[in-house]
Amino acid sequence: MRIAIIDIGTNTFNLLIQESKTNRLILKNKISVRLGEGGLVNNQLHPEAMARGLAALKEHKKTILENKVDSCFAFATSAVRGADNGKEFAENVAIETGIKINILSGDSEAYLIYEGVKLLYDFGKPYSLIMDIGGGSTEFILANSEGVKWQKSYDLGVSRLIQLFNPSDIIKEEEVEKIYHYLDKEISELIEVCKKFPPTELIGSSGSFDTFAQMIFERHQYPIDLEKTLKYNFKIQDYSEISGLMLSRNFEERLNTPGMIPMRADLIVLACVLVNHSLDRLAISNLKLSTYALKEGVFKTLEKENIPWQESLL
Repeated sequence: MRIAIIDIGTNTFNLLIQESKTNRLILKNKISVRLGEGGLVNNQLHPEAMARGLAALKEHKKTILENKVDSCFAFATSAVRGADNGKEFAENVAIETGIKINILSGDSEAYLIYEGVKLLYDFGKPYSLIMDIGGGSTEFILANSEGVKWQKSYDLGVSRLIQLFNPSDIIKEEEVEKIYHYLDKEISELIEVCKKFPPTELIGSSGSFDTFAQMIFERHQYPIDLEKTLKYNFKIQDYSEISGLMLSRNFEERLNTPGMIPMRADLIVLACVLVNHSLDRLAISNLKLSTYALKEGVFKTLEKENIPWQESLL
């Protein structure tokens, strides 16, 4: 049985098609949409962005039908759940495509990310902190072998921060300090939780962390294929080096950095700021990558008898 999972993110619409019994990967695809462009701060999806979103979903539907999928489930995260016209967008998508969107709460999104990461990592007794950087929100999940200790979704995605702070092309030190001050207030609960239950590692799930890894591989000619290895332990010096480069380069220079995914060239600076802030404030020096995240977590939940998700009828 072939199952399709559509992750309707703030910036990209991701598609995963996989066999249910064997877990064999059939296809992974992503389309840059920028659904939250210009509207995250005032909680509105702009008409142009919704049009791009609908076009992307029609393209994904075409791919799904070509691959003879049996079941399809679609999920929307920060941009749609936070928009006053998010439900209107979902209703229009259902009418136009038959794709029924499950609008996830922040807690549900964090839980599904955890389920995805758990497929790659066996948590021990020490705590691990999972971090998923999106366009509209960033999720933190503190977990160990006993399960999730604490989780929270923050409205701290890279696109939202860009709209809030409008940093210079080459970000200035005072702009970084201003964002750090804002983050200190926003994630104060996370900082307090981590004082009580200190994590020994930060696991970054997919997205920006994939890009960090790919740039590092290209820079140092590491013979690693993320499509096959799925997870990776960063050398903290490698990450610090690539982060420093991103913070010191303009858009064109970032875009032309080997390993850069073009759609992330303008967003990677704020991703660096978020990761650097977390590593610094939480005193973590062990950084890992999980290429599995929300989509894979959804796939895991479909093994349960009582599936809570609304299925699309294509």
